Amino acid sequence: MVPLPLHGGLVRAAAALPALAAATALLALAPAQAAPQVVTITVENLAPASGIAFAPLHFGFHSGVFDAFDLGSTATAPIISVAEGGSGAAWHPAFAAADPGAVRGTVGGLLLAGATASLTVVVDPAVNPFFTFASMVVPSNDFFIGNDAPTGHRIFASDGTLLTAVIDQRARQVWDAGSEVFDPAAAAFVGDNDLRAPQHSVVAFNFAELAAFDGLMTGAGYTFTSGLAAETEVYRIGFSAVPVPEPGSFAMLTAGLVATGWLVRRRRPGAAAPA
Repeated sequence: MVPLPLHGGLVRAAAALPALAAATALLALAPAQAAPQVVTITVENLAPASGIAFAPLHFGFHSGVFDAFDLGSTATAPIISVAEGGSGAAWHPAFAAADPGAVRGTVGGLLLAGATASLTVVVDPAVNPFFTFASMVVPSNDFFIGNDAPTGHRIFASDGTLLTAVIDQRARQVWDAGSEVFDPAAAAFVGDNDLRAPQHSVVAFNFAELAAFDGLMTGAGYTFTSGLAAETEVYRIGFSAVPVPEPGSFAMLTAGLVATGWLVRRRRPGAAAPA
């Protein structure tokens, strides 16, 4: 039996199959890249009603190198700027200097009991998987919440998977910067900050002294009542993330298809295809 001739288009398509397979293999062998993530950070004051409030939350997604303070060490300007005034005026520049590629920001304003605030940023999980934060506790002279270990909170895996959806803080995790003498009359939110005096101590855990503010009128117009025990939840940081479409894979596929077309043209016979 004499084989029927294939149409010229089918011949060219058959010739292109090895090239298409090669392009597909190129995509399969390429290392997986985590897509940038659109991350929403939501903060919530969980403290009892008429209890502690929090200044704005200063944060950064980073590579794991910024260390703002250490337990048992003298507080330095970055954390003092948060602990004594809630501003982060020295905290953010120090963060930027230590890790220029970090994604930094500030969430909300004064956060009273029961209140929430949120902010959305774009984060590359492969570059900035870790999260560092700091917020002043008010009323206080120099109390704050934050993490002293740069790699203490890993939010993303290298492939972009969200590893940590919530960071909870309890009363026993409230820090005392040791930079200002404890004095309700000179404390932010209930006293006169002009009366404050340096303490020259070290960073330590301390929530019990907050009870000394009980009965004082706060700047927000309520009478303060601490209501804290060691395990009382006082603050929550929540994370939600949605991948940003990654254009790199589309570029690679386009390059593979272009290469396929080039090979097809190379393999076309010089003479016209048979009818």
